[in-house]
Amino acid sequence: MTGDAHGIGGVVTEGDLPDDLTPAEVGMWQAFRNGSVYDLSSGDAVVDDPHGGHPWGPERTVRARIVCWLLLDGPPALAGRVSSLKLAGVQISGALDLAGGTVVPYVEMKGCRFERDVLLPEARFATLRLVDCSVPRLEAARVHTEGDLHLPRCRFHNGVRLTDAHIGTDLLLNQAIVYRDRSGRSIAADGMSVGQDLQAELLESHGELSLRSAKVGVSLSLRGAKLANPYTRLALNAPQLTVGRSMYLTPAGVGSPLLSGATPAQGTRIQRFTCRGGLRLDDGRFGDAVDFDKARFTLTDDQEVSLRRIQTPELRFLGQAPARGRVVLSGARVVNLMDRTDSWPGPGRLHMGGFAYENLVPRGPFPLEERLAWVAAATAEYNPEPYERLAAVLRAGGEDEDAREVLLAKQRRRRETLPPAAKLWGYAQDWTVAYGYRPGRALVWMAVLWAAGSLAFAHADHPPLNGDEGPHWNATLFALDLLLPVIDLGQVGFWQLRGGWQWLAAAMILLGWILATTVAAGATRLLRRN
Repeated sequence: MTGDAHGIGGVVTEGDLPDDLTPAEVGMWQAFRNGSVYDLSSGDAVVDDPHGGHPWGPERTVRARIVCWLLLDGPPALAGRVSSLKLAGVQISGALDLAGGTVVPYVEMKGCRFERDVLLPEARFATLRLVDCSVPRLEAARVHTEGDLHLPRCRFHNGVRLTDAHIGTDLLLNQAIVYRDRSGRSIAADGMSVGQDLQAELLESHGELSLRSAKVGVSLSLRGAKLANPYTRLALNAPQLTVGRSMYLTPAGVGSPLLSGATPAQGTRIQRFTCRGGLRLDDGRFGDAVDFDKARFTLTDDQEVSLRRIQTPELRFLGQAPARGRVVLSGARVVNLMDRTDSWPGPGRLHMGGFAYENLVPRGPFPLEERLAWVAAATAEYNPEPYERLAAVLRAGGEDEDAREVLLAKQRRRRETLPPAAKLWGYAQDWTVAYGYRPGRALVWMAVLWAAGSLAFAHADHPPLNGDEGPHWNATLFALDLLLPVIDLGQVGFWQLRGGWQWLAAAMILLGWILATTVAAGATRLLRRN
């Protein structure tokens, strides 16, 4: 050691070293002033694994308070150098407590072990990188970084707390493994703000990932992540989440860092986004899209994928339909809904009350029958709104015939809720003019009844009521006069029918009134729609 030695509590001048540093700490101190990497790795991958069971001795151990001293009040850099703390393969003993401190030097630790918690609440950093480290717990509520906070491939055994944290640029959690804390949360990041991207690709979360009211400036990527929380209802709890562009719950390529943040190329081994437990994005705002491509959910009967009142230009609901649980889109507003027939759950497990969308963009075949089954699955009890929304979207896309089929399905669904008399009248309207959506049917029925009546009355016995007074008998005009309820063709009332012919005439009059009434009801409904 050079110069006068001072204890840890003393003041250290440019040429001094504290007098009670261990050899490992002396090397760290000098590397800090030099701005170089301080690497204590052995070269043996098994021994150097920070998550393995191989013990690291004192030759690889530094005290947390010496690390704090360097970061908060360390010696000046050597001439022409920038001081920074860059550790690799180092074990830090004791709790690393930087709470409320301002850390100016650059900090990067790779493959390190922390014996106790890392405490950073209300601390300020330029950039902080912990890469492939073993950490009991990261406590960093209200931490502030001007640049990045990188935590890739780290393992946190008792959770991470980033409540109300402010990350200036990017937050990286790629391939991190996080276990729950005593409250059941793996990552508690409520109220956190991230200036640019939040990347948590291939993340493993064992507990509740909480992002309530969090704000992400650009994109949030959970590509290939595995979220599991069998303890409570939610694996991802993120109501009122705001994302400037897109949120990705999609596959990630495995084994190539070049694939981070991109759609995996064909032939690449991929890992899907999986979620064992409920997902909640209620009241979220997303600038570009929410993408569920190939996402897989494992839910219990009381868990749900909740997208209540979200707003996004595009919802790509292209995952695998959950076998249990519910999907809730009540009050959501999207412009483009991209989906597949096999992405939606069955009847009683889909709720879409007040769900507004402007365009349907199906991936693969999605025939109208399947689309009607989709709406029926979302309405355990009759509700006209989902049918009317679907019809409006189809009509806006120029598919008027399909829109009429949807509205006809709505009337048929409504009919099942009516009392018997009204239900019979509904069947009559359906059979004759399809509730006015197929008015041409009335003409067909009229023509069939007219032809049948003409043939029948041609063989009828028809003595005149007033001798020779009256028109000449014409079975065709007589049948038409019976069918038209208001127009008088001068045939009915001049001839006397007996027996079954009277009943046939009465039936023709009744059928004529039914056809006229249903046509009028259908015309009224058509005018109201227009």
